[in-house]
Amino acid sequence: MLKLIANRLGQGVITLFAVSVLIFICTQILPGDVASAVLGQGATPEALAAFRKELGLNEPAYMRYINWLWGAVRGDLGVSMTNQRVIIDELLPRLYNTLFLAGYAALIAIPLSVGLGILAAINEGKLVDKASNILTLITISIPEFFIAYLMIIFFVVDLGWFPSLATVYPGIEFGERVYITTLPAVALTMLVAAHMLRMTRSSVLSVMSSPYIEMAFLKGAKRTRVISRHALPNAAAPIITVIALNLAYLVVGVVVLEAVFVYPGIGQLMVDAVSKRDVPVIQACGLVFAMVFVVLNTLADVAIILVNPRLRHKR
Repeated sequence: MLKLIANRLGQGVITLFAVSVLIFICTQILPGDVASAVLGQGATPEALAAFRKELGLNEPAYMRYINWLWGAVRGDLGVSMTNQRVIIDELLPRLYNTLFLAGYAALIAIPLSVGLGILAAINEGKLVDKASNILTLITISIPEFFIAYLMIIFFVVDLGWFPSLATVYPGIEFGERVYITTLPAVALTMLVAAHMLRMTRSSVLSVMSSPYIEMAFLKGAKRTRVISRHALPNAAAPIITVIALNLAYLVVGVVVLEAVFVYPGIGQLMVDAVSKRDVPVIQACGLVFAMVFVVLNTLADVAIILVNPRLRHKR
């Protein structure tokens, strides 16, 4: 088992390295000149040359990548081009805000979706199952920004229950932070809960056709007990995988909702960096998003190994 876990961790490190190469290449091949975008069209050739030298743009691309990667490994993501601030100091508070919002949504979405998915599987073909299928399909089909605007119109404009802007600041009280971030958290919950619910339902129902499940029914076991004691543990692998993917999406996909609610998270930081062509900040945000995906998928692989006895023993 330790060998399998070490193998998954090694694959995660290799994947993260490959993603870092892609991030660097994609930011380097963007059209236009970074120095001209930062200094403006009125910059003199001497100023442009000095700025390129200061940024290290005169060095070969592979040397710039090695320097950037070595700095990232040491926790040095560079300096922002627009405000000359240290990126890591600006990134960490926003990353905390994004993780708080994603964690808030996950606390609602995971129990709700897994519970309703199991309930739909228990009542296959009944009203609860049909209603959940229709509602999840509708939720998946609607873009997240449209859901966010509908919630703003209903809960902010019409009812006045929540603020329209999810503006948080350092030192804010926990209760006030929870209240301010409720609307974006619920919007995220609606977005990811539908995927997890449908996957939970389909995973449980696929296991229900197995011979040992039929034997449990022939012994007189109730459907609820068969699903909870026999089907659910064996359906855990795809459920864990889809939960990990949706948790990663809660962090990465929050970019649109942060822009809608003007939430000071890492997604909003990346949008501002793209509009200002601040390449070091874009690279830092992209690397953080990649790390979230790789770490969560690696943890999901390890969790699947731990919950599935067939993967812990040699065949």
